[in-house]
Amino acid sequence: MLKNKLIEELENYFAEDKERINHALRVTCFAEELIDIFKEKHPKKDINEQVIIYSAVLHDIGIKNAELKYDSSAGHYQEIEGPPVAREIMESLNVDFEMMDEIAEIIAHHHTPGKVSSNNFKLLYDADWLVNLPEVYNLKSKNKVEKEKLIEKVFLCEIGKELARKEFLANN
Repeated sequence: MLKNKLIEELENYFAEDKERINHALRVTCFAEELIDIFKEKHPKKDINEQVIIYSAVLHDIGIKNAELKYDSSAGHYQEIEGPPVAREIMESLNVDFEMMDEIAEIIAHHHTPGKVSSNNFKLLYDADWLVNLPEVYNLKSKNKVEKEKLIEKVFLCEIGKELARKEFLANN
């Protein structure tokens, strides 16, 4: 698996931007955890671990160009700018063409659920929200019922919801 090489490329690309690097690494860790749970609970369902993990590493790669071109890190700009940068990185590492297409498609929609409905997409999407939820929705200010409603609303997979409950409701 090229995960370590992709992480190296990510680190080179973002250079001193440790916040962006750390975000991608945290999303990747959650993606790997979700993959393990998914495989255990759904052994007959198909997912591509490499697609999910590579997407997790590269999902926000478009943020740098979005900020340069649009002076914004908004999700829809990341979705526009991410796939070309991700493709360039993956091409340099000889990632399989079909896999590259799926990863680019996931990156192009990782802020807009519903456009891509694969399990690979859903696991990446939920992994990203496991990192983003506390900050985006200021979870510290929410009670348990409010948190549960957010989890139900935001996460796409039952296993994503279960992990979110474990992460965000266990201490309430």
